[in-house]
Amino acid sequence: MKNNFKYLTTGPEDTDWGIYLNVAGSSSVKPNENYPSLNHPSGYYFQWDEGRILNEYQINYITHGEGTVENKYGRFQLKPGSLFVIFPNEWHRYKPSSKTGWVENYIGFEGKVAEKFMMHPLFSVAQPVIHTGIKEEIIDTYLKIFDLAEKEQPGFQHIASGMIVKLLGYIISFEKQKGFSGKRIAKVIEEVRFLMRQNISREFDLEELAGKHNVSYSYFRKMFKKFTGVSPGQYHLQLKLMRAKELLISSDKTIKEISNELGFQSIYYFSNLFSKKEGINPSQYRKKNILPQEKI
Repeated sequence: MKNNFKYLTTGPEDTDWGIYLNVAGSSSVKPNENYPSLNHPSGYYFQWDEGRILNEYQINYITHGEGTVENKYGRFQLKPGSLFVIFPNEWHRYKPSSKTGWVENYIGFEGKVAEKFMMHPLFSVAQPVIHTGIKEEIIDTYLKIFDLAEKEQPGFQHIASGMIVKLLGYIISFEKQKGFSGKRIAKVIEEVRFLMRQNISREFDLEELAGKHNVSYSYFRKMFKKFTGVSPGQYHLQLKLMRAKELLISSDKTIKEISNELGFQSIYYFSNLFSKKEGINPSQYRKKNILPQEKI
């Protein structure tokens, strides 16, 4: 594997965007080889005894070999498929095992929008290592970022920022999937979601529904929320509101007719709930989103 890395400059337009790339690279370190390379600029190079503090986030993906990463919270083992996250202004150090060496892929980035994404609970300075395993989607995203950095064409930072967000999304998604791989509950949740989508206006007894699938309601609700991010009841409600917005724009049905069709208790309950979720009532939403020619 060819070692390559690139440190990038940014302008006001890049920094104002909210996420921008500072560095992207990959390297193959052989067993017993000196690490890190002396070719890195002084702001990135470090000696093991001293460690390092950066002003940016870094995400390093190990695809071969083993090693360790350390910060003030402890020492963490790395193996193929391990990702580790470096946080700004946090002391750290890392290195491959002298027995195995390693192959690493890394990006460094920062920005106000990046800070918001990195507040996700999965990304923790106290637990910096995430083991996703070897994932083609993650490797491909790194390679695309490397290509953008290498060519450095006009506007590449804007595209690279999207790839960084995509990478973060993959990491979170793969971590969420760990609790469902090979488990029957994943199929149960998919069946229930399909049933809700096919019967949006229907009222469901969720405890009874869980019982029909031979799972306790507490376990079903817990796993459903972990799978989708919301409880079963909220998921069904969101489907109703999505359908309500479609009907408000695409049909001439009255608010009352839409409320009845979707099985809401009353038009008042529907309007209050809609206003709470959308910030405007159904009539205002319809008026705001119907195109001028449609009004005519």
